[in-house]
Amino acid sequence: MTRPIALSCGEPAGIGPEIAAKAWEALRQTCPFVYVGDARHLPKGTPFERIEDLTQAQGVSETALPVVQLDFAADRIAGRLDPTNAPNVIDAIELGVSLVQSGAASALCTAPIHKQALIDGAGFTYPGHTEFLAALAGCERVVMMLASDELRVVPATIHIPLSRVPTELTPEVLSETIAITARGLQRQFGIAHPRIAVAGLNPHAGEGGKMGREEMDWIAPLLSELTPDGYTVTGPHPADTLFHAAARARYDAAIAMYHDQALIPIKTLDFDRGVNVTLGLPFIRTSPDHGTALDIAGDGVANPTSLIEALRMAQQMAGSE
Repeated sequence: MTRPIALSCGEPAGIGPEIAAKAWEALRQTCPFVYVGDARHLPKGTPFERIEDLTQAQGVSETALPVVQLDFAADRIAGRLDPTNAPNVIDAIELGVSLVQSGAASALCTAPIHKQALIDGAGFTYPGHTEFLAALAGCERVVMMLASDELRVVPATIHIPLSRVPTELTPEVLSETIAITARGLQRQFGIAHPRIAVAGLNPHAGEGGKMGREEMDWIAPLLSELTPDGYTVTGPHPADTLFHAAARARYDAAIAMYHDQALIPIKTLDFDRGVNVTLGLPFIRTSPDHGTALDIAGDGVANPTSLIEALRMAQQMAGSE
């Protein structure tokens, strides 16, 4: 029997409940998943069935969205945050992690959260979803990969101001990011001998020290000293020539040095189908690559494509392990 994917509900005031219902319509016969949240928040008319055991999910999924019920403090008002629901959003993430760690679920997929709502309503202290999941799993370091059919890219530093990147991007951080990425490509994407390309930090990868010395002083020496086990690594490459089609054909994943250097190319190449993957966790985690979209919540226009791709990718990754 196929183990389902656990989908934590995310912020109920956003588009999460709507795209979950649309994703079920698209995937109900091919990719069973369970909605971990409050069934009251699903769009009116969504067929659902509360289940107690995840082994029921596959049989239920063809006719109704399986729901692992969590009773939230308040009803959903689309587009309007209610801080009383914040602790329950956290509960849904924690339950999703528990389900996948126990083996009841094959993977965790997370609908978008609203960090300010969690801070205001539950004193949330983590920069984002990724860091919270790492803490729940007891991992010192994980990496965020953005993946689609067009590109896989990993930012070595994530949610920090650009001014802090040169100091927080250390040899240890970069070498760990490369190693975690390589293991993830091998174990979860089924790529036996991954090819990893590393971008430079400065324009033109420093251009021989004329535009910055990090590449000369430590990035290039670090890459030359690595002893890859089953993978290859090249760089540092100028970031402005790393993401066109011919360049992408030469690697399986690119390591970028900071958030926008990674996210701009993938969102330009494949905005709707980009998937957020957390590598380095002891379980599979994917997420749509967008936010809660409070401004369109409840209008019926939310695009479920990224969530559909995130669920499909989770299923594929589970099959590669």
